[in-house]
Amino acid sequence: MEAIEALARHHQLPARPDAMKKVRTQLPALAALVDFWWQGVRQDLEPFMLSPRWHQWVHACLLPMVYWDYQVARTRCRRRKAKMRQALEEVRTVFERHPITQRLAPHVLAAWKAWATDRVKSFQRTSSAVEGRNGALAQLHHNQRGLPKRRSKVWTVLHNFDCRASDGTTPAARFFRRGFPDLFETVLSTVEDLPRPRQRNPIIALSG
Repeated sequence: MEAIEALARHHQLPARPDAMKKVRTQLPALAALVDFWWQGVRQDLEPFMLSPRWHQWVHACLLPMVYWDYQVARTRCRRRKAKMRQALEEVRTVFERHPITQRLAPHVLAAWKAWATDRVKSFQRTSSAVEGRNGALAQLHHNQRGLPKRRSKVWTVLHNFDCRASDGTTPAARFFRRGFPDLFETVLSTVEDLPRPRQRNPIIALSG
């Protein structure tokens, strides 16, 4: 934040104190999410009683390499994809040259990569997956029409249990790290037989 403010002053950009204040209030919550993710990583590694060198390999080599490899396939912007590929190649070189990587058996290394992939998928880089929903919410509130509570609950359920990523997983499945029944099939199982249409008098129908 200090670097952004210094850049704005240096280039004489318009001051946006309200926007900066809003971002500052959001930083603790964003940092808490990142801390929560790292806590999950430490919890997974704790039973193995790894040495500091192993922790350095996991934190600085394995997770970054799997992370960039996963994000490159998800990014459409060519410029951003090129930078990600550059970061991926750099960290991949460090990973492959690391003594622990070279010492591990292939099946053990594959197991570590599978674990890292699972952890990376649970890490949300941006809110792009919900920007459409948030944009609709903002527009409704801007028009001062409000949002019905039942509709808000339905949208929340749809986003968490029906919006699927490129690998077919939902936000709920990635967060809780387990599968859930298909939302459409679950709702459909509670729907009873629909009533038959009202029978019209054929004479009235012909005369109409």
